[in-house]
Order: sequence, then C-alpha cells, then structure tokens
Amino acid sequence: MTDKPQHPEEQVLQEGDPDTTGHSWDGIKEFNNPLPRWWLWCFYLTIIWGVAYTVLYPAWPGISGATAGVLGYSTRAEVAEEIERFDALNADLRTELTEVELASVTRDDTPELYNFALQAGAATFTTWCSQCHGEGAAGVQAAGYPNLLDDDWLWGGSLEDIQMTIAHGIRNEDDPDARWSEMTAFEGILSDEEIAQVVNYAMALSDEDGDGVNASNHAYDTTLAGTGENVFLDNCAACHGDAGDGDRFLGAPNLTDAIWLYGGSAEAVEETVRHSRFGVMPAWSGRLSEAEVNATALYVHSLGGGE
Repeated sequence: MTDKPQHPEEQVLQEGDPDTTGHSWDGIKEFNNPLPRWWLWCFYLTIIWGVAYTVLYPAWPGISGATAGVLGYSTRAEVAEEIERFDALNADLRTELTEVELASVTRDDTPELYNFALQAGAATFTTWCSQCHGEGAAGVQAAGYPNLLDDDWLWGGSLEDIQMTIAHGIRNEDDPDARWSEMTAFEGILSDEEIAQVVNYAMALSDEDGDGVNASNHAYDTTLAGTGENVFLDNCAACHGDAGDGDRFLGAPNLTDAIWLYGGSAEAVEETVRHSRFGVMPAWSGRLSEAEVNATALYVHSLGGGE
C-alpha cells in the first residue's frame, strides 16, 4: 500500500485579491471578479433589442406561420414589389423582344435590347434548362443531354431553329408542333453479326485516316466495319444519309464527326443500335412567355455554337 497522493499546496491569496467563488481545483481558486460594465450594458441592450425586434417584425413561429409583427414587414412582399417594379421598367423591352425579328437583335444595332435579352435569357436558362444541359450548357453525355456549346445541332443551330426547339420541345406529346423523330430499335431486326458490322461501320465513318480509331478516340474492328456498309445503307442511310452526315430535318445525327450524343465507344453505339434512343425535351411555350423564349434562344445562340 502506498500513501494517498497529496494535492499541491493550495494557492495563497494576496492582499487586495478579490473574493473567490468558493470553487477550488487542485488548489487553484476562482476569483469572483465582476463582469465589465460595458459588457453588461451590451448584454442588456441586446435583450431589449431582441424583444423589440420580435414585437416589430415576424419572429415567433406558430401553427400556420410566424407572428406578423406590428410593422407588417414581409420579405416576400418586398421581393414581389421589387419584381413588379423591374417588370414595369422592362415592359417596353419585353414587348419589343416579343415583336422583333430575332436576327435583328445584335450587339451593334440594338445594344440595349441585346443586353437585356442575354441577361434575361441567362436567368431563364439557369432556372429551367441547366438541370439537363448543365449550368455552363455543356450537356451531359451519359444522359443524352446535348452540349449547346459546340457546332453540332441535331435540329439546326440558327436563331429560328433554336427558338422553335425551345418553344415546342422534342418528342413530347404535349405540343403538336414538337420536333419528332424516332430511331428503330434493331435488336430482333438485325442479327448479332449484322449489328456488330453496322456498329463498327458507324464508328469508322469518322475515322479520316483509317487507323482503326474514330474521331472520338475509340478503337473499332476494321474487318467488321468493312462488311457493315451494306447493312448501313439498307437500314440507316434513309435517316443518316448515305455518307452518314445526318439530316437535321429528321434530327438524325451526323456520324462523321467526333460528337456523339450518347458516346462514341463501341458499347455506346451498340446500345443505340440495339435499343435506340428517345430523348424528350418539354415544350416551353406554355410555361415561359414569348419574350422569355426569345431571350433564351438569343442567349443559347450566343454561347458559341449558334449558327
């Protein structure tokens, strides 16, 4: 048995030291110093300000909402007033954007209207389009959402083409003017051998130097590609063209470049040939105003890929 450890010598109070709180830890005692007066006043003022704020402004939660406050202040009402004020300020520009021919809206000829359209279009795009096309409009290849920054447009990249696509959408059943095309799913129509041939032939269409690697850097079987031309001409050329350069009237992709909506690998192309693709875009003419549709068309067209 050893003796119980002894505490160090207790702190000795000096003359003039304040009283202690009576607390002591390992011989260290806690002085009972008063709080600074300035700190106390700030504390009391904070309490007064807090109580006054809850009386004047919405604060205390209730069953159906917070207390309104005697001033009747509402952030929602304030935002609504600001929106209404700016709508009034921009009413003339919005009307002009609805009536004007889009091609005439340019940075040099109509700078105020052009700037308004781009700002309004960017806001509309971020709110309604970025979920699919990405905030930067680069698209999502894995999901088949087109990149809007390049020069490859399934349905055309002129202002009028983009405006129509936005207004009526693609392959939706809500708008009778929606752009529409439907690729055949060739599984069950073509044999596995024919599918392999046409897949490799389609990949070879963008291989300019014939080295067995297509423009999107995916290798293919040159032997199968060499036997796939007849399969392609019999089954695919009606939409994609004999040369495979696509048809915008039908929304048929150009197969001779490096841009593949769903990917240019053998697996991705085979998935397309076997099961087809059927991307749908909603019509926005009933959800957005005509001015918003036109502004979005001008904004998308300005991103770099517009024709």
